[in-house]
Amino acid sequence: MKKLAPLAKLNFETTAGVISLCANASGISHLNFVPQTGDDWQTREVLLDGSNEKESISLAKSHLKQAKNELLEYLAGERQLFTVALAPQGTEFQQQVWHALSQLGYGSTCSYAHIAENIGRPKAVRAVGTANGANPIAIIVPCHRVIGKNGKLTGYAYGLALKQKLLQLEGISHI
Repeated sequence: MKKLAPLAKLNFETTAGVISLCANASGISHLNFVPQTGDDWQTREVLLDGSNEKESISLAKSHLKQAKNELLEYLAGERQLFTVALAPQGTEFQQQVWHALSQLGYGSTCSYAHIAENIGRPKAVRAVGTANGANPIAIIVPCHRVIGKNGKLTGYAYGLALKQKLLQLEGISHI
């Protein structure tokens, strides 16, 4: 399978922080938060393809527009399901984990062990954690819904405060 590099990028302000989206003609390839003063994490910088294919760039921009609208609706509590096309790049195993994450319903949580069981690799709990951490499309592929087996918050690339905020938005406040 040929890798599809991002062709277009869009940064915008939200109630959760500044989001940076990248897309190619197939869909959203990256969703990152842009660090602000005081954040103790770094963004994952994404390089755009220098292609001049107008039709592909136009498709990428339409994916960005749709994703922005859906994300703003989600963060306003008006959307529970994303319909924008996705095009994350990763290994077959990562793709399996990200697909399993995408099946987690709004307002629900699970553990790495649950995902490992779900993809038929019950002993791959640590590898699932690594794939979860490599998720290039935060929020839409809801890695924030993964919590510890003990029911406590576990790490999140953009900090536990944001993870908790996203879970509370979805009605999960017991963590």
